[in-house]
Amino acid sequence: MPAPTLSDVAQRAGVSRATVSRVLNNHPSVAEHLRIRVEEAARVLGYQPNRAARRLRTSTSDVLGLIISDIENPFFTSVVRGVEDAAYAHQMSVVLCNSDENPVRQRMYLRVLQAEHVAGLIICPTHVNDGQDFSELSRAGTPIILLDRRVDNFEADAVTVDNVGGAYLAVKHLVDLGYTQIGMVGGPLHLTTGRERYEGYCRALQSGCLDSDESLVKLGDFKTDSGYHLTQELIALPDPPQAVFVANNLMTLGALRALRERGLQIPWDVAMVGFDDMLWSGELCPPLTAVSQPTYELGQETVQLLLRRLEEPHAPYRNVVLQPRLIVRESCGATQGQRRQK
Repeated sequence: MPAPTLSDVAQRAGVSRATVSRVLNNHPSVAEHLRIRVEEAARVLGYQPNRAARRLRTSTSDVLGLIISDIENPFFTSVVRGVEDAAYAHQMSVVLCNSDENPVRQRMYLRVLQAEHVAGLIICPTHVNDGQDFSELSRAGTPIILLDRRVDNFEADAVTVDNVGGAYLAVKHLVDLGYTQIGMVGGPLHLTTGRERYEGYCRALQSGCLDSDESLVKLGDFKTDSGYHLTQELIALPDPPQAVFVANNLMTLGALRALRERGLQIPWDVAMVGFDDMLWSGELCPPLTAVSQPTYELGQETVQLLLRRLEEPHAPYRNVVLQPRLIVRESCGATQGQRRQK
């Protein structure tokens, strides 16, 4: 009769191989009730770990894969720090990859991380249709946590931000200040962040009984140059918007450059509110009103979900939605007397 394997212990205990490995190596991240189940299963089966193989498993099972979509975007700086801090607290390390919003590049990193036998993967998808690629990895036994964005036709744990609510807060602020012609510089609709922020924009206009004018909506790729060119298009309209909602930090930088080159002053000539409150937002002249995302918590929560999935592979999937805040400064003319009436 063949000797029982690590997989046999995992199957009898109803946990993943990674959890068995952590128990056998006295890892502190394992819940006590799971530790008892694994130890009991190993005892009943008479499992004796191979010491050389055990060292190999330890070197791979405590590594997390993290694929972000744009390493140049400061949004991810705090997210990655949250992931790394949470992983380090559980004696785990992180391998960081950058897809650069490129699905081909993303697929390459998926293959690499699978070959490296990472314990699990945290990923910010490049497209809502990435589910097929993720399913292949999931079927191979690698737990996947979706970060910031969701995908269609793929069940997984996810940590996201309430993009609809955040965009609604931003645009409703403009509506409440009396602006009636509000433009949007948005992201691509093939990303959940792009389409949800657009939805929030539309809802805020409806709340103020304002019609949605598609000529005032310009959709780009969440990059700086995109924000620059799309803002140029908005302010070149025969009847340009009184205010602009820009749907991420990099596009906000591009939008600011476009306005500056045209000699337009914020908020007197055009008001602005951005999605993403960056370190520099309050240092601009005037300081930028912006939606603040809980980026560090976003990273921390993904690791917590991954640890839970490793310990309880058959648990129901969870979608954690974090709440953003609107930081009101001066770029919308909120201070009395700033706004120029048109």
